[in-house]
Amino acid sequence: MSITPGMAAYKLSFECSPVILTGGIAGAIPGGMVPIVSLTEALNFVDGLLSGGADLDLNDFFAHFQPLAGATIISQQIGKYPFANQATAANAVIAQPLRISMRMVCPARGDAGYAFKLATIMALQATLRQHNASGGTYTVVTPSFFYTDCVMLDMADTSLADSKQPQNTWQLDFEKPLLTLADAQQAQNNLMSRITAGVPIDGTPAWSGLGPTVGVPSSLAAVGTIPAATNPLAASTASPLFQGGPLG
Repeated sequence: MSITPGMAAYKLSFECSPVILTGGIAGAIPGGMVPIVSLTEALNFVDGLLSGGADLDLNDFFAHFQPLAGATIISQQIGKYPFANQATAANAVIAQPLRISMRMVCPARGDAGYAFKLATIMALQATLRQHNASGGTYTVVTPSFFYTDCVMLDMADTSLADSKQPQNTWQLDFEKPLLTLADAQQAQNNLMSRITAGVPIDGTPAWSGLGPTVGVPSSLAAVGTIPAATNPLAASTASPLFQGGPLG
């Protein structure tokens, strides 16, 4: 049964290729992005996806993805100390990184299915490992939220124990860190914004803390760390050879 163009676009975006590699190994590619379908369907690109020689159904793709329950789009931690009032408590929260996990279902299919699966998974693992080592990030697309600038945490086997085919399901865990360039600019407070913009301030800036101790007689720090210009003890115990008189 044929599907509508809208359903085909939905399946391709959210089921067949919801993970996009950005930066890292994708930095040299125009646009700086590589969809994961180009890795999972690498063996079908020449014969089917690019040349149109084979009639590939989206349901026959090697891997299908779905977001797992428990993904966060807002995550905050509240302070554990007493608050003065409810208004203060509402502002005393700390933002936490967002997390998203994707399930990748990839059973072996057709003739030579296990050999095809082994080659595809090994190539996918090597590519993702190199991408992570190169500082690459990910964009994870879900029907409710787009997670950008994510880093990969794990890729683990989550196949069911009663499955007749081992390692047919993998889980990819991602985390969206707090510290990005846009977040850092938004978190800059009013005073730092004024200093960055070069707005003049009243008075003369001064270092905080204790003042210098050089020349202060009551300071113990000056005695041990700064050579004294005069040493009364040394002057009173000078050798008689240098006083111009005979010994004794």
